[in-house]
Formats: sequence, structure tokens, C-alpha cells
Amino acid sequence: MMRKLLFLCILSLLQPLCLVAQDNVIDRVEWVVGDKCILRSDIEEAIRFWQGNGRRFEGDPYCVVGEDLAVQQLFIHQAALDSIVVDETEIMRKVESQISYVISQIGSKEKMEEYFDKNSSEIREMYREQLYNMEMMERMKQKIVGEIKVSPILVRRFYDSLPKDSIPFIQQQVEVQVITLEPEIDVEEIERVKGELREYTERITNKETSFSTLALLYSEDPGSARRGGELDFMGKGQLQPEFATVAFSLTDPNKVSKIVETEYGFHIIQLMEKRGDRVKVRHILRKPQYSTDNIKKMLLRLDSIASDIKEEKFTFEEGAEVISHDKETRNNYGMMYNKMTASSHFKMDELPVDVARVIDGLKVGEISQPFTWLQDNGKTVCAIVKLKSKTDAHVATLADDYETLQGLYQAKLSDERIREWIKEKQQNTYVRINRDSHECDFLYPDWKFFEE
Repeated sequence: MMRKLLFLCILSLLQPLCLVAQDNVIDRVEWVVGDKCILRSDIEEAIRFWQGNGRRFEGDPYCVVGEDLAVQQLFIHQAALDSIVVDETEIMRKVESQISYVISQIGSKEKMEEYFDKNSSEIREMYREQLYNMEMMERMKQKIVGEIKVSPILVRRFYDSLPKDSIPFIQQQVEVQVITLEPEIDVEEIERVKGELREYTERITNKETSFSTLALLYSEDPGSARRGGELDFMGKGQLQPEFATVAFSLTDPNKVSKIVETEYGFHIIQLMEKRGDRVKVRHILRKPQYSTDNIKKMLLRLDSIASDIKEEKFTFEEGAEVISHDKETRNNYGMMYNKMTASSHFKMDELPVDVARVIDGLKVGEISQPFTWLQDNGKTVCAIVKLKSKTDAHVATLADDYETLQGLYQAKLSDERIREWIKEKQQNTYVRINRDSHECDFLYPDWKFFEE
């Protein structure tokens, strides 16, 4: 079977154009890597994928992306031989995140479908394949590189070898500790929201209106409200646990779920479709509102906590560990964690806007006045922050930026190891390319192309 596929790929390369069974559209094989054909349509789809994610191409996109896919295939083929496994649940979580981002940039689901010339299911599958391949490639790279340890002496030699104009410039960075308190929500407010959701359920059940109409009018989830509350197919791991439990228990598309509480607020859910371990539902989200009085109470309490810390009744770290409502920072003595860099250091534009605004005027060791912070999940919390450390913008030095320089040196060694691996694979892997692409300026120039 493998030989047959390879023969068909080679045969198609010998012709200017080959007809591929894809909606009766004429397609063309651009690359053959081992037993894998890379079609022009594959390259065009990948170009749209990367453009949708904001990538800019240096050079001809067909050359750049064609080589990208060829290199990717080298890694994927080896990953399959080495039995590397990818977590499909995590891939689907990334798919939904990417689709949400694209919709937010383009403006609507319909515009996204028009841009990609595909329906949402086809776009989802395109993203799943691209992200799956990227994850396989990254895991294979990690295996090739292994664990690279470098000594301080080697880091110093690396630093000394850098031309002065190549020494990295370190932007201003800060470390921030935080204590947050969530204002209480009055029982009457919770009952008001639940009452509204019960009313919606009754109107839907009595067929006075549709679920999608009410979601469009009243749901406070902006991403799904404009689509009538519709969410895309999701697995359990992609949903809030409480939401997932109810969503996956639904069996009748004509019925509305009981009221579900998550960290975002209160929901009602309607089943649309189930496919294996994924479910597609509509939902309406309503968020109870904090009263001004309850927000003021929390701000006053935080003001008192800050005073107690300044009077050394307890430390900020002790207050964060015992008092703070923030789960992510409470067990780390209030230290905020930068997911982008996997460290506690933030550039100012990496901090949440409300936090950055307050931190900007603080001195190291100083505690802010209490403030309100609108978080990513839509919740408003009250907070105080402490500026733990601040590093001004500067040219990197060994004394102040050893970890950064160590990371750069390790990255350099990793890149060299990967390049050597690719060079080796280029020489012992069967590769052919369409003659129109022979003049491409490739990133990896050592391709050993077989002649036609």
C-alpha cells in the first residue's frame, strides 16, 4: 500500500497538473517527502491558517510554507516511528481557543466561514490537524534536544562571544504580589437572576419563543450570545466541570436544563447534538451584580488589611496565604505568575490593565491603595498589590540577567541540534519538489532533491 501511494505521488509530479479528488478542483502535488504528498491546496490552507493567526511571511509564502510542511513531515514521520502520543483533549481546547480568537478578530462566525471558504466544522478540523501536527513536531523536537544543561563558565563564554550590538536588551520587568477579595452577592440578587432564568425556561417550554432568541437578547456571554447561545462541539475537559456535568447529561433537544452555577455566573443549557465524546449545546448566561455597598465593604476591609501589614502585624505573604480569595496566587504567597514566560516576571504590558495602572506609581516594597479589578472571567474583585521587585530597562549583564542569558544559550544549542537533525534527514529522506519551486530561497538549504 505504501509503495502504491508513493508511486501515485511520483506519477503526479511528472505531470504539470494532477486531478485530486477534492470537490472536482484541479490540484497539484508540490512536494513529496518520504511517502507523503504535499498538495498545493495543503499549502494554501496552511497559508490561510497562519494569516488567520497574524503571521507575516518573509519571501514567497508558497516557498516558506511549502518548506514548513516538508520539515514538519520529517518530524511527524519520526514521531510516529517513536510512538509519540499527543493529548487530543488539549488539542481540542487549543482549537476552540484559536477559533474564538479568529472570530473576535474577523467579527463573526459567518465572516470566518467566508474568509476560509469552509463551514465551521471544516475550519475546526483544519485547526485540529494543524495544531495536532505542530504539537507532534514540538514533542519530537523535545526528544531530539533532550535536556540541555550548561555550566556558568559556558554561559560566560557565550556572553563574552556576543558582539556588543547583539547583547539582548532587557525591558523593564516587575514582580507583583496580590491579595484579592470577592465582594459578596446579595441573596436577593441571586434569586433575581435565577428567577429570570426560570422565566426563560418557561417561555421556551411553552413555545412562546425560542432558546436562541432569548440567548441573543439576554445572554451575558458575548461570544455565544450573537450566535443564539450556540457553542461549538466540545469535550468535557474544555468546559467548566459543573457545566460539563449537566451538558453531557442532556438527552432531549426539546428540553432545557436545570440552572447551573459556574465561576462565570448562572446558566441554562439546551442540547443541540452529541458526537461521541463531544457535545454541542446552547446556553444563556446571567451574571449576578455586586452592589456598590458590598464593593465598598471589601475595599474598606482591604484598606484595613494593608494598614495591618504596614504596622507589621503580619506580612503581605501571610495575608495572601490566609486571606486572599485568589486560588492561583494564594498558595504562592500572593506572587502573580506570568504564563507567557513561565516565571514571576512581567513586562508592564503583560500585566492585567487594572493591575498595571496601579503598579505604575509604586516603589519597590510599597503596597497600593485598594482598587477594583475586572478579571478575564468577567468577575470584578477588589485587590491590593505590592511591588515585589522592579528591574529597569537595560542591556543584559551576567550579574543581573544570568537566567535570561542561560536560556538564550540553551536555545542556541537546541537550535543547532535541531538543524543538524534536519540536515541529516534531508540527506537520507526521499524528497521531490515541483520544478516551479526549485528557485525558492529555503531556510534549510541542504535539501537533496531527486531529479524527475
